[in-house]
Amino acid sequence: MNRIIVIGGGIAGLAAAHRIVELNQERSLNREVLLLEASPRLGGSIATERVDNFLVEGGPDSFITEKPSALRLCERLGLTSRLVSTQSAYQKIYVVHRGKLEPLPEGFFLLAPTRLWPFVQTPLFSWAGKLRMASEFFIPRGDVDNDETLGAFVRRRFGPEALERVAQPLVGGIYASDPDQLSLAATMPRFKEMERQRRSILLAMWSEQRRRARHREAGSGARWSLFVTLTEGMQELVDAVAKRLPEGGVRSNTPVTGLVRDEKAKQWGVTLRNGENISADAVILATPAFQTAAVLSAVDSDSADELKKVTYASTATVSLAFCRADFPREPDSFGFVVPAVEQRNIMACTFSSLKYPGRAPRDFILLRAFVGGALQPELFDADDAMMEDNVRVELASLLGVTAQPLFSRIWRHSHSMPQYHVGHQARIERIETSLSRFSTLALAGSAYHGVGISDCVRTGEEAAEKVVAGLSSSR
Repeated sequence: MNRIIVIGGGIAGLAAAHRIVELNQERSLNREVLLLEASPRLGGSIATERVDNFLVEGGPDSFITEKPSALRLCERLGLTSRLVSTQSAYQKIYVVHRGKLEPLPEGFFLLAPTRLWPFVQTPLFSWAGKLRMASEFFIPRGDVDNDETLGAFVRRRFGPEALERVAQPLVGGIYASDPDQLSLAATMPRFKEMERQRRSILLAMWSEQRRRARHREAGSGARWSLFVTLTEGMQELVDAVAKRLPEGGVRSNTPVTGLVRDEKAKQWGVTLRNGENISADAVILATPAFQTAAVLSAVDSDSADELKKVTYASTATVSLAFCRADFPREPDSFGFVVPAVEQRNIMACTFSSLKYPGRAPRDFILLRAFVGGALQPELFDADDAMMEDNVRVELASLLGVTAQPLFSRIWRHSHSMPQYHVGHQARIERIETSLSRFSTLALAGSAYHGVGISDCVRTGEEAAEKVVAGLSSSR
């Protein structure tokens, strides 16, 4: 029997361990899997809490269906009947503009509009800004081989207003990052490819919009919305995966401090903080880059040095519950995003009970504000009382809600969001090339090829398949 140790019990590590169990069944293998998690609980940033009849998400509240890995995992776990799509009646997003909530123009997708009339009517952009965005049709291609920042790309193609008023807050909600540091190739490669193939992003997006419309007319509409969750929250996914792991195959409160390679014995040595040493035939590191660097330092110092250069931002979620009557005007959307130029104390706010059903009783509204990120790190450092006060000030100003919340819950995620700065892809390629000589060692998680839950599931499963194949070839 070969032992595979998975270090890290977030969704990437769980997906890796689960995939090993599946491969054992599919290929009649006999690989022992042991998952080591430093904290008392599994799931990493995924955490769901029940407060009376409210369902509060401390971390991610959903996953994207366009990237299929998480959806397929749910199908294999028998969770399909538990999946919940977003509520179509509230599929609107607002943007804070000069102290007011303005609807994002219908058909506006991250960087640019796909429908003309809503774009013409919106007050989010000045007429000069709208003309500058429309001139994108005539902007020549840039250097498509250059790793450009997202900020530079949007300014070059659409002008500064498009970046400051829409692209920055929308992309910031995904990466909690500064767009002038963020690598376009590593985060939004689709737009880079659009410029390469069609030159004009607008033309490419309009063509894609027409293709999707024809697809819908042909009766091939997607079964699920773009984002889905589970009836009892994202913790359901964590718990379902954990239940599939073998008894005794998970050890929590078990920090790993080191890793060594014995080439003669063809084994790995895993050192725990308590001084215990465990041998393994294969290892998957599904920890944040800075923790992976510390563990890898004795195995490959070059890769460890590169991993240390992946920086992280810290974010917090502040969930507040109110009576519907507390709102002078009842919300009618998923929520709103806040451009950094507005200089507010929150990055965004989601109306959780409108986005998904079953998050709050009928006469109540549960909302969740996001604080911190790369552009406002000082707000994350505030204590809980100050953080809640800052959020409530913004809700009073933007929504007119001044009532005392029924309850509040603050979840902090320190150094949780990897920052895909310019050069990120090249750095990851160097790391993977350096580690490729170890067929029984793999990395997984949000630091490499995507920060979403589906991305993490995919990297975890790919890591499992790599080391299982490495064990088979070595035998």
